[in-house]
Amino acid sequence: MENTALPRPAVLLGLSGIFPQALCLVLAVVSTEWQWMALAAGCFYAALILSFLGGLWWMQALLRREERWGPWLLAVAASLGGWAALLPWCLGWTWPGPSLVALGLVLLLSPLADRYLATAGTAAPPASWMSLRARMAGGLGTLTLLLGIATPLLS
Repeated sequence: MENTALPRPAVLLGLSGIFPQALCLVLAVVSTEWQWMALAAGCFYAALILSFLGGLWWMQALLRREERWGPWLLAVAASLGGWAALLPWCLGWTWPGPSLVALGLVLLLSPLADRYLATAGTAAPPASWMSLRARMAGGLGTLTLLLGIATPLLS
C-alpha cells in the first residue's frame, strides 16, 4: 500500500467505534440503574473488538499467503483473549473489573501487533492507517481501562 490518505468512511466509522465505550463509561458513572448493564456492555464490546482485530490479522495473513506461524497465532490469540476475558463472568468469579483492565491494556498495545505484522509482511500499511489504528486503540483502550478502574469504585 502507498502512504496515502484513508477513505473518509474508514476514518469516520473507525473513530466512531470509540463512542459505545464512552457511553458505557458515562452510564456506569452517572446512573446506578444502568451501572451493571454499562459495565457488562463495555466488557463485551471490548472483547468483541479484540476478536474483530484477530479477524483482521487472520485475513492479512491469508492474503499474504503467510507460511510462518507467528501471524496466525497472533490472530487466534486475539479472539481467544477476548473470549477468556468473558469467562470469569460466566463462571461467577470477580467480574468485570479485572477483565476490563486486561482488555484495556491489550487494546492499547494492539497497534504493536499491527506494526509486527507490517514488518513481517511484504507490504507495509500506509502511515495514515497506523495513525488511525493508534487513535482508535488509544481511545478504546483508555476508556476500557477507565471502566475497569471505575468498577470497584462504583460498588
